[in-house]
Amino acid sequence: MKIKSQQDFWSGLMFLVSGALFAWGAIANYSFGSSARPGPGYFPFGLGIILALLGALIMFEALTIETEDGEPIGDIAWKPLLVILGSVFVFGLLLPLVGMLIALPLLVITSSLASEQFTWKGTLTNGVFLTGFSWLVFIKGLGLTIPLLPAFLQFAG
Repeated sequence: MKIKSQQDFWSGLMFLVSGALFAWGAIANYSFGSSARPGPGYFPFGLGIILALLGALIMFEALTIETEDGEPIGDIAWKPLLVILGSVFVFGLLLPLVGMLIALPLLVITSSLASEQFTWKGTLTNGVFLTGFSWLVFIKGLGLTIPLLPAFLQFAG
């Protein structure tokens, strides 16, 4: 069988393997529970299965739908890869020190520098929206103890 889209085939294979590994890890390491009382492995198992099915669908399309040039895989984009990985690493280091109000917009700004379509307007809009949404979901909604401000600015009381 001929691969008609290399990009789709290999990305589909990556999704399929990742999803299968997540589903297996959820079953092997966590209690599954039941539909009425789901355990900690129930949700990751479901997500893993959905990811694996999505990967299988993408692979099937890559084998059946004809493309003009076979969509070959290009070179690895090292600069964006390293910029984004570095941004996430720095975010992980800074979050406990300076809080989410500084660390998250800094993550958005530094990671957006990896894009060729970088604009300050879009980056600042994303930073403000993601910071507000993350505060709403993780701190207010879920009650997680993520620092919002640097420790020296937090109020006692």
